[in-house]
Amino acid sequence: MSLRLQVNLIIIAMMAVFASILIGLQLDNTRRSVREEVVSANVVAGQFLSRLQWIYGNDGMTGIAEFLRQVGRIRANAIELRDDSDQLIYRSPPSVYKAGLEAPEWYSRIVSPPLPARVIQLPNGRMILQADTSRAVLDGWDELRPMLWTVLLCFLLGNALVYALMRRALKPMHQLSQGLLSMADGRYDTRLTQMTGHEGRQMGLAFNRMAKSVQDSIEARKEARKAAQELAENRELTQMIQDRIEIERGAISRELHDELGQQVTAIKSVSLAIAQRAEKTDPSIESSARLVMACADQIYDGMHRLIATLRPLALDRFGLHDALLDLLADSRMRHPKVRIEALIRAPLTDLHASLATAIYRIIQEALNNALRHAQAQCIEITVTAEAGQLDIQVVDDGLGQVLHFETHGHFGLPGMRERAEALGGTLRWLQRTPTGVVIRATLPVIPKNSS
Repeated sequence: MSLRLQVNLIIIAMMAVFASILIGLQLDNTRRSVREEVVSANVVAGQFLSRLQWIYGNDGMTGIAEFLRQVGRIRANAIELRDDSDQLIYRSPPSVYKAGLEAPEWYSRIVSPPLPARVIQLPNGRMILQADTSRAVLDGWDELRPMLWTVLLCFLLGNALVYALMRRALKPMHQLSQGLLSMADGRYDTRLTQMTGHEGRQMGLAFNRMAKSVQDSIEARKEARKAAQELAENRELTQMIQDRIEIERGAISRELHDELGQQVTAIKSVSLAIAQRAEKTDPSIESSARLVMACADQIYDGMHRLIATLRPLALDRFGLHDALLDLLADSRMRHPKVRIEALIRAPLTDLHASLATAIYRIIQEALNNALRHAQAQCIEITVTAEAGQLDIQVVDDGLGQVLHFETHGHFGLPGMRERAEALGGTLRWLQRTPTGVVIRATLPVIPKNSS
């Protein structure tokens, strides 16, 4: 039900109540008037009837009938004269006032007072006096009809005027409804023109502000979705680049191990043979050969360190757990004065290659920063698994400052953070008190056979 119809119904109900009260007052006045008239007529009839005994004593029933004929009709009363056999001797003539016209029966029942007939007994008959309110009722009806037509006309005109005024007053509501429907259809650039009335202008301004806010919010969401999509694409590209870099590093490390390693081994073997032959014959040749052997050993050691940096062979051959143990053992060997402790409580088998590489690189980068740059004396590494994710924490007591991690020229940990985010994880670093840094990474567990 529309608001305009509700207001119209309310006003119709109020007008109907007012009209009912007005008509009720008119009916009550008419009822009072009829009663007063009938009572007055009865008084006159009583005075009139007081002479019947005298007339009856002189002339009998014939004299009474003649007297009644001479008197004619008594206002608001009907008289009948009947003998002992109930035969009608006389009946008063009908009223000539508004002859042939009668008020509606329902109206007569409302305004006519319930007055019983009055019977006057005579020695040879009886006279019946019945109150006749028809003419008084008809006068009341004639007065009521113009008022009914006036009330009906005012009712119709009032409702038409209210309908027109409500249509004008509710026009801003219609415009507001159309604007909301337009926005519901996705046209967020909808704006309302200036509406009439103080309230209409206020609603228009409020709607336009709301529409602008909604439009700005939708645009911001579109930009956010676009940025999220671009970020996802960048992370996917980052992961592809990282995977490709790891593939190339693996290929280079295998090439170094297989080709250069064999060549260095061959050089060392030939140098050893030369040194053994020249041991007793030519000390200078022996010394040169052993110098070549020492250089070959240095090349071999440097090559293995480079291979471990490029792509640890243990990671591909034996898995992440053994690769981490090799990394820690090598770090302890190269830094014997530093206490390096590791607690691995997570199963590191059957992990996707990208995830295993990311875990290894994060721990490797954190170790290198703590050992080479922060001069740490104690490093603690913890790897745990819970609720489908791996948590990695590396804590040191070195001199590192997290403010320098994202400055220009530092790519290690920011690169590890991008690697973690590309896999759907996070990487953070916190400053310890009084010294030291905490590096925390959380990565979702990706099975080995996942695409």
